[in-house]
Amino acid sequence: MVKTWQCGRFEFPLDRPVLMGVINVTPDSFSDGGQHVAAEAAIKHARQLIKQGARIIDIGGESSRPGAEPVLAKRELDRIMPVLESLRHADVALSVDTSKPEVMKVTLDAGADIINDITGFKDPKAQALVAEHGRCGVCVMHMQGEPRSMQQAPVYDDVTAQVFGWLAQQAQHLVELGVSASRLSLDPGFGFGKNIDHNYQLLRDLDRLVALGYPVLIGVSRKSMIGAVTGRPVDQRLAGSLAGVIAGVYRGARIVRVHDVGATKEALDVWQAVEFGPKEHT
Repeated sequence: MVKTWQCGRFEFPLDRPVLMGVINVTPDSFSDGGQHVAAEAAIKHARQLIKQGARIIDIGGESSRPGAEPVLAKRELDRIMPVLESLRHADVALSVDTSKPEVMKVTLDAGADIINDITGFKDPKAQALVAEHGRCGVCVMHMQGEPRSMQQAPVYDDVTAQVFGWLAQQAQHLVELGVSASRLSLDPGFGFGKNIDHNYQLLRDLDRLVALGYPVLIGVSRKSMIGAVTGRPVDQRLAGSLAGVIAGVYRGARIVRVHDVGATKEALDVWQAVEFGPKEHT
């Protein structure tokens, strides 16, 4: 069982949850698309998330919402690099949300600490790149299909066995290539080629993924699985998102990727007070 997650310049103890704040430098992401497409707005928002308690900032330059069209690597880098360079000296780990090996290389060379790949490093070039790097954190996510079509009709015989089994195999493959287990985290990919029942089954069974021994990352913030249960539009899903985070953390998730860092930190502070004893706010 991995006790700390190695991410470039940082090592995160996994006895308590680590907050990853989301920065989408895109015009079309499902939740905050267009809000931070200008670098200045994205940087300002990232600094707010850091103040609220984010230990990791996850920067994305290409939307992965259902139906999203791909963008060229140069365009993706044009969006990501100003934010990455501005935050490079902040006391926060910098994650880049990309599936393109060329984007991975440029951002790692520029100081990124983590690569978060929604395709789970299926590309052999991406596998080789993170293996050669030696220190960056590696987020392996499961996705059935591709963003343009993944939500049209996702089908599984046994969603838990298939998703967790694929993640286990991919993690083992990366370890065999030279990626140390302490650098890996696994993400079941809520909403990426899964229907509502699939999503809640995976969340219900999350302890089975945790049992593999790798840090587990979850991203349920504002997603359609929350809206389907609460009936709320995307900008009114905070309460449901917090419930989803707590359910995941209770089952062993230790990295939580969220939009609402401040509120999530408060919810986790209360959960941790129940589990470990209260720590007064200072």
